[in-house]
Amino acid sequence: MKFGMRKPSLKRRISARTSIKRQVVHRGGLKMPKGTGWARSPKKYAYNKVYRKTSFDLFKLLKKLFK
Repeated sequence: MKFGMRKPSLKRRISARTSIKRQVVHRGGLKMPKGTGWARSPKKYAYNKVYRKTSFDLFKLLKKLFK
């Protein structure tokens, strides 16, 4: 598990928004309602919940500081 600042990756940021899988799900209306991740994959949901609480993003931190 990661603690502290996440290492930013421009390549991953771009690929996450432009992947074919994301486009198919988004355009096909196959998204699940917000907050139902625990029903689809409880193990992944629990991991992500802890990960988001124990680490932080540099860009979000800068955004808060200069807002």
